[in-house]
Amino acid sequence: MIDERLLDDTAGLARADERGALLALASAGARVRTALRAADEAGLGALRPQGRPRAVLVAGHGSAATAGDVLAAFCGGACQVAVLRPGPGEDAGPEWTLPGWASPSDLLIAVATDGEVPGLVKLVERAYARGCSLVVIAPTDSRLGQAALQVRALPLPYLPGVEPDERRPLYEDADLPREDPSDFWGVLTPLLALALRVGLLPGEQKALHDAADRLDEAAVRCRPSLAAYDNPAKTLAVQLDATLPLLWSLGPCGTAVAGRFTAMLADHAGRAALSGVLPEAMAAQRGLFSGGLGAGSAEPDDFFRDRVDDQGALRLQVVLLRHRPGAEDPATEGTPDVTGEPPADHLADSDPPGTRRTVTRAHRLAADHQVALRELGSSRTDPVEALAELVALTDFAAVYLGLAAERT
Repeated sequence: MIDERLLDDTAGLARADERGALLALASAGARVRTALRAADEAGLGALRPQGRPRAVLVAGHGSAATAGDVLAAFCGGACQVAVLRPGPGEDAGPEWTLPGWASPSDLLIAVATDGEVPGLVKLVERAYARGCSLVVIAPTDSRLGQAALQVRALPLPYLPGVEPDERRPLYEDADLPREDPSDFWGVLTPLLALALRVGLLPGEQKALHDAADRLDEAAVRCRPSLAAYDNPAKTLAVQLDATLPLLWSLGPCGTAVAGRFTAMLADHAGRAALSGVLPEAMAAQRGLFSGGLGAGSAEPDDFFRDRVDDQGALRLQVVLLRHRPGAEDPATEGTPDVTGEPPADHLADSDPPGTRRTVTRAHRLAADHQVALRELGSSRTDPVEALAELVALTDFAAVYLGLAAERT
C-alpha cells in the first residue's frame, strides 16, 4: 500500500532513485533531438530510397526490441515488420536467427544500446551474405558499429544518455547490460526517422521534433517536486497500487504504449501487468473478472480513500490506452486524461461505430464486476506526438510506483 506522502518527499525520492530513472525520463526530449541530429549527420537526410522494402526485420533486445514493436505497430499497414528477439546461442551470449525467407528485397535493422553483442554482429554478417539491405543503430566505436562499415550498412549512431562506465549492470551476464529509461527514445527516434524517410510511416521529420516538445512538457507535469494531487503520473501510480493492471488498447498507438508500459512496470516497479488489444482482450481475460480479483472496493476510484482496508487485497484495474485525435477539449487540449472514466456518450464523434461499441462494452464489463476502468488517451493529431505524450506519462508512473514501493 502506497502512502501518498512518500511520493511528495522529493528528497526521499531522489535518494531512492539509485538508477537515476527520474532524471533519465526528464531528459527524454533532449535524447530525441540529439538522436535526430546524429542521424542526419550520419547521412539519413541524404538517403534516397528506391521504393519500399518487402519486409523490415528489427533485431535487438530490451529497449531496442520494444522500439521495434512500436515500429511494427505503426508501420504494419505499409509492409511486414517483424521483431527478431534473441535466443540462447551455441556459444556464450544470445543469438538471433535470420528467417529463411530473408532476401535482397528485405531490410534488416540491427539495434543495440551496447554494440558489444556478438550475436548481432553475426546476424548482420548473415544478412549481408543474403543480400539484405542493412541499417545498424549502435555506438559507432562498438563492435557492431564497426561491423556496419564492413557489410556496407547505413550506420546510424546511438548516443547513450550516460557514459557506459557509469551504468550499473542489470545481470551478471554482460551481454545484456542495464539500460536507462530514456534509451527507449535513443533507439526509437532513428527507427522512426528512417521509417519516415523510406515512406513506411506518413508524415515528416517535424513530427519527431514535436514529440520531443511533448516529452519536455510531460517532464514538467510529472516532475518529482509536484504534489501527487497535481501530478498525473503520481496519481496513476497510486491508482495502480495493489492492483493487477489489464492494459487494454485500441489502435497502433495504444498498442505500442501498452507494450512499453508492461515492460516498464516489470523493470522499474517489479509489477506484473497483462496487455491485450480490444475487443479480443475482453474474451481472453474475461475469466479474471469472474474470480476474486473482480470484486473491487466500494469506491475504487476515490484517490483520497482510506486504504487500510485494502491491504493485501489485490484488485483488477483496467487501463484503456488509445489515441483520440477527435476528442479535443479546449481546456485540456493534448493532455492525457488519467482522472476519470468517461462514459460512452463522451466518446469522440470521430470514433467509428465499431470503436464506440467496443469501448462501451469494455466500460460495461468493468462496471458489472466492480472493476475500475480509466482511459488514458491523447488528443494530439499526430500519432507520434500522442505516443510521446502517453509513453512519458506511463513511464513516470511506473518509476514512481517502484520508488514508493521501495520506501514502504
